[in-house]
Amino acid sequence: MAALALAGCATSPPPAEVLDRALKATGADRLDSLRYEAAGTGATFGQAYTAGGAWPRITVHGVTRHIDYRAAAMREEIMLSRAEPQGGGGYPLSGQQRNDQYLSGELAWNLAGTNVTPGGRFVAERIHQLWVTPHGALKAAQRHGATAARGEDGGSAIAFTVPGRLAATVHVGADGLVRRIDSTFPDPVMGDTRAVTRYGDWRDAGGGVRFPMRIEQSVGGHPTLALAVTAVQPNAPVSLPVPDAARDTTERVTADVAAPGVWFLGGGSHNSVLIEQTDHLILVEAPLGDARSQAVIDRAKALVPNKPIRWLVNSHPHFDHAGGLRTAVAEGATIVTHQANVPWLERLFAQPNSVRPDAMARAGKPPRLRGVGDRADIGDAARPVELHRITGGPHHDGMVMVWLPRERLLIEADAFTPPPPNTPPPAVPNANNVNLVENIERLKLPVDRILPLHGRVVPLAALYEATGRTPPR
Repeated sequence: MAALALAGCATSPPPAEVLDRALKATGADRLDSLRYEAAGTGATFGQAYTAGGAWPRITVHGVTRHIDYRAAAMREEIMLSRAEPQGGGGYPLSGQQRNDQYLSGELAWNLAGTNVTPGGRFVAERIHQLWVTPHGALKAAQRHGATAARGEDGGSAIAFTVPGRLAATVHVGADGLVRRIDSTFPDPVMGDTRAVTRYGDWRDAGGGVRFPMRIEQSVGGHPTLALAVTAVQPNAPVSLPVPDAARDTTERVTADVAAPGVWFLGGGSHNSVLIEQTDHLILVEAPLGDARSQAVIDRAKALVPNKPIRWLVNSHPHFDHAGGLRTAVAEGATIVTHQANVPWLERLFAQPNSVRPDAMARAGKPPRLRGVGDRADIGDAARPVELHRITGGPHHDGMVMVWLPRERLLIEADAFTPPPPNTPPPAVPNANNVNLVENIERLKLPVDRILPLHGRVVPLAALYEATGRTPPR
């Protein structure tokens, strides 16, 4: 780790001296809470249009961040819009969207109006963001036995590790101000994930506190933030109570029979589908992370004991849909995905998850991947199972859907998420929905029902209604 390497440097300055200077220069020693406003550009981490490509760009019309360092809590109110049409993220193709995101200790959640959605998969990333703020990094270094070494341009480098959460090196200038933070945090897909956060244009924010007016960040090798700060309030009053719904982190997996030998596994924000074969099982989708995917795997094994999960079909490698792939590897399943995704996933699987070892790291099993082209058959004679590439869509270039010809069931992710019952069709049809219709018609699939990997099971007519089209007879 970086901390060990720095500790071995014979010319290292005393950490307490370096930290004390930086704490005083930034005012972190007199800062318990913070509120700041900013605007600029950003990107949606883990939602690239092509495997290994840059994260999709967004415009950050405004973000207000509230931080309580004593409680390790944070709230972000973000107004954003897409800056490019391709890629994921769940944002509309036009117009602005508000996101309210929260962290308190080891709990994360999102708030839309009065609806609270627990966000276990966001915990690691948000803890990382909290402690790579410049003042937060210095406070974390003070608490976690930092080491120090000579740095760049007469400055110093301070290294620390928050066990199980992140490792960081804080580059401090000769003036004691934080210039850059190199950090590593655990991600369910990428394993040890590198981030670089740069701070510039430090100014007096009042009360003996200084704050950078420019913030830039890259994560996983691609830019994620470029913000200009417009307002700062040191020691602003912050109240971030945890709603009861956010404390409920239990993974519930429901199992509904879609057809004999086919189960729709729901109960959360992301669904999976279990397909029984003569001597093995096919599981479609391992989402979010170890917790959700292990609960899904356990339910699948309870439904059909004594048959191994041979294939784990990944619809596409966006991080919410690929977060449990390492869990499936630990189970011994072979990952099946479009061939365009395989080289990138192989690189990610080769990365360790040393900061917070996951199921794959603990199991020590080598990953096995099978890439498929525009069509593949992975079922047996008793129950054929076809994979088809979804071509021409704006969400991801390497998406596959699963077709069960005898049951006339179509399994897909993000191409169509059914709205609540009795929702009127949108004035402008969703481009992903239209693209799915085009692919179904291109392949001449006689679909009866859609098993979406978000939302409820619906008849094909629901998709056509959402696009303003008449379903085939």
